[in-house]
Amino acid sequence: MTVVISASLLALAACTPTNQGNPMPSGGTTSQTSPSNGGDGVPGPGVPKVGDSLDTTHFKQAPCDSLTADQIVGLLGTSVTAKPDLNGQGGPSCSWDVPNVSQAGVSVIYNNVDKIGLTAIYAKKDTTFQFFMPMEAVSGHPMVAYGMTDERNTRGRCAIALATSDHDIIDVSIAQSEENIGHKDPCAAAHDVATKVLGNLKAGK
Repeated sequence: MTVVISASLLALAACTPTNQGNPMPSGGTTSQTSPSNGGDGVPGPGVPKVGDSLDTTHFKQAPCDSLTADQIVGLLGTSVTAKPDLNGQGGPSCSWDVPNVSQAGVSVIYNNVDKIGLTAIYAKKDTTFQFFMPMEAVSGHPMVAYGMTDERNTRGRCAIALATSDHDIIDVSIAQSEENIGHKDPCAAAHDVATKVLGNLKAGK
């Protein structure tokens, strides 16, 4: 079974006003933070600002292009099933899983629930999202791991929001096979996957 962030989780983030709270990113995040709201309130107070916005039009139309075939083999092996969904409630997505391995999988969702990017997630820190962990930014694109609960050690799962602009995010989720739970931080693995996705977006692959 592949983990895909539920539409309800994304919707909870989307329904948050942008002026709630003032969360600040902690160690590892290298992007700048916004000291105050812009004209449309994005990014919100304390939310990392994106360096250069990326055009994700192609990948929204072909979400399984987010990772190359070689990258999928390196992540999950050769017996992998890709499942695109252009009409998912959370946005266009692709999930990859291994039929003979319970749970292990990767998913990428081009979030279209709202247009306020990371601001929606930061506003729900410590309320809806009890698990909230800013990750190291890559090439000016901030990332944050988040969830209603911390499932890293219990279920080997982690979801990361990757900001492609101040208004847009991609959700990258991984689920480890049962035998790998507890041996590697799934959020570190999700960060690695998100970095690969970002590289492909920049290269236009």
